[in-house]
Amino acid sequence: MNEIFDNNLSEEDIRLRAENIKMIVMDVDGTLTDGKIFVGNEGELMKAFDVKDGQGIVLWHKSRRESAIITGRSSRIAGVRAKDLGIKYVYQGCADKLAAYEELKERTGLDDDDICCIGDDLPDIPLLLKAGLAVAVADAAEETRLAAHYVTESPGGFGAVRETIELILAAQGLWEERLADFYR
Repeated sequence: MNEIFDNNLSEEDIRLRAENIKMIVMDVDGTLTDGKIFVGNEGELMKAFDVKDGQGIVLWHKSRRESAIITGRSSRIAGVRAKDLGIKYVYQGCADKLAAYEELKERTGLDDDDICCIGDDLPDIPLLLKAGLAVAVADAAEETRLAAHYVTESPGGFGAVRETIELILAAQGLWEERLADFYR
């Protein structure tokens, strides 16, 4: 399987890819959450989102960057969280994530090199293979990690998205600017 993927990139190669990123595309379950779905007595679903990921997305937007969610499941919870964070493009219930990705590119006018995709499982691989910067969370499926240019130190739902955003903003020379906002 290793022959299929070119994921033996140096830190410099990853930095160069990160410099071009204008949009992050995230999966939800296992990426923005830890993948657990809690079902209540009445059938209501609950998921836990990491506030550090949320703060990272807010900082991303302050840097005049865009974000999107492409997820295989449909849940009101994901829609509420996306709205809270100002995520403009939300694709839920995507049996074919790649079709949603292509539609997103068409809507935004962005190219693959402008997009970072963050995922954790097999349905995310087609997006990772297209994206300018492909990121797998630390606890992603082995095949997903192999398809990624970068694997986070943090697992999904525990700051992996924030880690990715910091990496990209640092490569673009914007992380210090975002930090300065808090020291004023």
